[in-house]
Amino acid sequence: MIHRELTTHKSKSFFLFGPRQTGKTTLIKAVLGPNDLYINFLPQRASLEYANDAGRFREEVLAHISRHPQALVVVDEVQKIPAILDDVHDLIESHGVRFALTGSSARKLRRSSSNLLAGRAYTYRLYPLTERELGEAFKVEKALLIGCLPALWNPDADEDPSEFLRAYADTYLREEIAMEGLVKDLAPFARFLDLAAANDGEIINFSAFARDCGVSVKTAQSYFQILEDTFLAFKISPWVRSTRKRLVAHPKFFLFDPGVTNALAHTLHSPLPPAVRGRRFEQLMTLQIKARIDYSRLDLALHFWRTNTGQEVDLVLSRGEEVIAAVEIKSTQRLDPGDLNGLKAFRTDHPHAKAFVIGPFTMRRHLADGVEAIPWRDFLTTELMALGQ
Repeated sequence: MIHRELTTHKSKSFFLFGPRQTGKTTLIKAVLGPNDLYINFLPQRASLEYANDAGRFREEVLAHISRHPQALVVVDEVQKIPAILDDVHDLIESHGVRFALTGSSARKLRRSSSNLLAGRAYTYRLYPLTERELGEAFKVEKALLIGCLPALWNPDADEDPSEFLRAYADTYLREEIAMEGLVKDLAPFARFLDLAAANDGEIINFSAFARDCGVSVKTAQSYFQILEDTFLAFKISPWVRSTRKRLVAHPKFFLFDPGVTNALAHTLHSPLPPAVRGRRFEQLMTLQIKARIDYSRLDLALHFWRTNTGQEVDLVLSRGEEVIAAVEIKSTQRLDPGDLNGLKAFRTDHPHAKAFVIGPFTMRRHLADGVEAIPWRDFLTTELMALGQ
């Protein structure tokens, strides 16, 4: 079994969120002891039985901890019955029960006014497999094409990557979101998903998306919120603290996995066209950086920077109001002189920030104007960790 980077607190209750198929249940079951209690709300029959019997969950937990006081209680897919969190809250407070609560959506929890047990449970997010987790098995070209969902990297599994990813896109991203009642009309949401994948990592114009999907701007914005709430995408906001330049204020959205993006964008074929490959490489590196920041609890936030004249930096790493570093991501070893223009322009406003170009380089080297070219693996394993200290 692949060892995951994420470690959870040993004596505190916690939420573990992440998209389906990222390995939440496998991770939890790996730490289950013989006296722990596992309750799964994913099967429809189970969720209906618990929902229709309001006292069953509490009685079951109390009966179990009366026999095993130190037991961990795992509730899988807790968003199926948001009201259960009232019992969880009380059981933590009154009986000291420790819970591990997994979910593939926080939307129902938020909409049901659940407080996510603020102060009583930590929150973790699980991503697809990282380069560190896969070790020598990690291959960039494979990751760019089929992504990093665990099922596709298990040597003992008999999965066809294309069929798996198409089924994931069709069955889960479209049908299950509709079944969960997250959207009323599936057709415009399906068009939205295709557009979101085709524009992955691009600055979002909500008006254009709304027009292409045939919905209002408010609805288009709600679709992006659904992707965030179900952990299928994350938003990167622009760094706008500048007194000298007019900056773009619209966000970027990245889907959570290149393989799923390819399935939705109909680019699930090898070799990827150069333009698509460049965008998937930026997506992959951004995902790897974000996962490393979260798993290592680094005090860093991700932004991007772009002026209305087109000067751009892929990632800005900040701590509060302080800019720590600017990062440009390149998918090839070749660097053209214009590739540094965005970093140079950014450093005129932030001369103390470090500046990096990361890519498939064979060695580190210093470039002009304080910019350093660094192999992406070196950036993840050494430079990023140092920046987060």
